[in-house]
Amino acid sequence: MSDTGAPASTETPEAGPRGTAAGPSTVALAVVADALLVIIFAAIGRQSHDETNGVVGALSTAWPFLVGLAVGWALVFAASRRNRTAPHPLRAWPAGVVLWVATVLCGMLLRAATGEGTAFAFIIVATLFNLLTLVGWRLLAQLAAARRR
Repeated sequence: MSDTGAPASTETPEAGPRGTAAGPSTVALAVVADALLVIIFAAIGRQSHDETNGVVGALSTAWPFLVGLAVGWALVFAASRRNRTAPHPLRAWPAGVVLWVATVLCGMLLRAATGEGTAFAFIIVATLFNLLTLVGWRLLAQLAAARRR
């Protein structure tokens, strides 16, 4: 039995065909990985500007992007409910792209609304870093799954 309660197949959810359901543990790991990547983005940014306050500072920078990430996951789940299939968190498209866009867009809008910086260079760095991480790890997972097959 898989962790979705269905009989186990010869294909893992990570390597399965488009639309294959991902189990709850796979989704949970993807959510945690995404959140950690967003926090790492904030921590690297703060360190590169020699800002203090360590973890608290990184979380204060990360929170708008974590809210955006939550919005992205809500969109992925809503779309999957509409299509009656579970979201596949390891797919770069559409899950990774939706999460990336929601993370950056909501993060920047919240930063602007709260009076935090949204300098053009920061927008570019945030967009590219989150593209490379949120979509990038999914592409690597898809490539690894394809190689296993």
